Amino acid sequence: MNPKTLQTSLLELVRRTSCDLPPDVETAIERAARKEAKETTARYAFEVIRRNIALAREKSLPICQDTGSILFYVTGPRGLDQQAFRKAGDAAVKQATAVGYLRQNSVDSLTGKNSGTNLGPGSPTYHFDQWGRQSVEVKLMLKGGGCENCGIQYALPYAPLGAGRDLAGVEKCLLDATYKAQGKGCAPGILGVCIGGDRSSGYALSKEQLLRTLDDRNPEKTLAALEGRVLQKGNALGIGPMGFGGATALLACKIGALNRLPASFFVTVSYMCWAFRRRGCVLGSSGRAARWLYE
Repeated sequence: MNPKTLQTSLLELVRRTSCDLPPDVETAIERAARKEAKETTARYAFEVIRRNIALAREKSLPICQDTGSILFYVTGPRGLDQQAFRKAGDAAVKQATAVGYLRQNSVDSLTGKNSGTNLGPGSPTYHFDQWGRQSVEVKLMLKGGGCENCGIQYALPYAPLGAGRDLAGVEKCLLDATYKAQGKGCAPGILGVCIGGDRSSGYALSKEQLLRTLDDRNPEKTLAALEGRVLQKGNALGIGPMGFGGATALLACKIGALNRLPASFFVTVSYMCWAFRRRGCVLGSSGRAARWLYE
């Protein structure tokens, strides 16, 4: 790949992700807004959200003041130069920060000093995988700190909820996570969930569930049914947009599962806010974006 061409493609990916909400998310927000009664705080909150989305798209400005953790998911053929990709990605992130698509949002955990470029240990984060195709697929997620703070991991059995080591116990945990997020996670939110795994793999897969479109259906029927129940019961809690009360606390619940050790049963939740910034593209051999994802 040509380094400059790749950098240009990744810069545009950052712009689209930060400034233009994906259609599946916007459709879910529009559907949720129609469920709220007129002249209520919930309906007003949705109107503000909708204006925010439109202005960000029109002016190519960040949808949220917290442009979040920068998470690249890259799938390519054998031989993909990961170091070269990282170099181009870092350059695109630095450029995106300079022009305002990203806010200066990465600080040294020991000194508190802001790098001013969004570059530093762990920022951005790259996840690489391999497939048999010659093209390279890149997905980008920008995950804000407010919703990240609402992530949670349970170890079953969990006595405070009376949650046992079964799907009924998992469901109790997911509704508890929804309740605890309230307005702190900028509801309506999306739950990315992993059942099983260890503590680190559970969080990794729970975030990967957020790469699914909101209108897809889980191919595992048991998980599809659980997603539906959590969505229905979570919205019945009355939390509403931004925690103001109303009909919609969740836009979706996406669940995956990993094998676990007999001694462990983790339920891991990554909470995403309504500003669900997730975009992607397929790159050609030159590094140019041949097709955009989530369109």
